[in-house]
Amino acid sequence: MASPNDIHNIEIPIRHRMEALVRLKQREITAAIENIDQAKFHIDAWERGDKGGGGQSMVLQNGEVFEKGGVNISIVHGTLPAQAVTRMRVNHKNLKGCGEDGSVKFFACGLSLVIHPTNPHAPTTHANYRYFETTDPETNEVQTWWFGGGADLTPSYLYEEDCKLFHQSHKDALDKYDDTLYPKYKKWCDEYFYIKHRQETRGVGGIFFDDFDDRPADDILYIIESCFDAFLPSYIPSVLKRMNTPFTDEQKQWQQIRRGRYVEFNLVLDRGTQFGLQTPGSRVESILMSLPATASWVYDHHPEEGSEEDKLVKVLQNPIDWV
Repeated sequence: MASPNDIHNIEIPIRHRMEALVRLKQREITAAIENIDQAKFHIDAWERGDKGGGGQSMVLQNGEVFEKGGVNISIVHGTLPAQAVTRMRVNHKNLKGCGEDGSVKFFACGLSLVIHPTNPHAPTTHANYRYFETTDPETNEVQTWWFGGGADLTPSYLYEEDCKLFHQSHKDALDKYDDTLYPKYKKWCDEYFYIKHRQETRGVGGIFFDDFDDRPADDILYIIESCFDAFLPSYIPSVLKRMNTPFTDEQKQWQQIRRGRYVEFNLVLDRGTQFGLQTPGSRVESILMSLPATASWVYDHHPEEGSEEDKLVKVLQNPIDWV
């Protein structure tokens, strides 16, 4: 098993170094979450069929601060059939089938997390960082590779200082290596997490990127690590501020409605969910871990003009620059 000492060892293949990074970050993030809640993460180690790797899902439910949270890692490999290659090529132009049947060997490694707080004043958050590569089935040489991921914030109530903290933290993480990345990834996030049928974004954004392969993989791994390191300082302070804020039944109901929007995006539009469910041998429980324990759909619901709820919706309909 990969160890933290492997992360910056350039003698080790990048796939193993990324594995070491996601294993380390899973431990750090779950420990930080448990530190402010009485509940503990349930550890569910799993294996993919045909010796195709596996992962570890860590899920917390019914805590005092967090109603549900999951921090999952997966390290899987196998063969993508020609149909899957064709579907992926829509978003990944460099991907090519290699085998006689158009299939390709692949390796995928990543961490994905979603945290749903109990208090409607505390924001939901999501983060995902991953590495994907394909190899020639004859030579086992790496054919294509890329990194992807990001982090975003989904509040039910708009606290501008929370939004600014989240964005500034991730901007700083990227600016250390390339100050052109944050503006591009912020815009990409707003466009990706857009609920087309609602004409609003899922939340107040953050960063998002895919097909990141325009510089040496070693350099990108440092950028990914920097973004990972930005996550806890960008989120935990907001939870600590909001987790004991008094709230009404009406505010809790508004949180349920906003969670409904979250579910709509994840099940209808999210490419990661769709790819996971279409991948042979995928683990459905881990893929759908992102869904909240409870959500609500109220027919033709619109918040009162000028209310705190309406203030949030206005921003979701017209994303702004927080930093």
